[in-house]
Amino acid sequence: MSITELHKLSAVEKLKIIEALWGDLVSDEDNLPSPSWHETELIETEKKLLSGDIDVLDWQQAKKELRSQFE
Repeated sequence: MSITELHKLSAVEKLKIIEALWGDLVSDEDNLPSPSWHETELIETEKKLLSGDIDVLDWQQAKKELRSQFE
């Protein structure tokens, strides 16, 4: 499928393609490389969490706060 053909698809069709691609990628996670910076960020986040430097929100509250940033 060409880029021109992709531009002609509806948003729903594009999302279905994205979901199919993502499903295919994660079905073989061992072959999905993680960027080197990712481990560093995870370690830093864990340190901040353990030291109390970051707040933990439940998922519903986190979604509410994120959505409010874009309204």
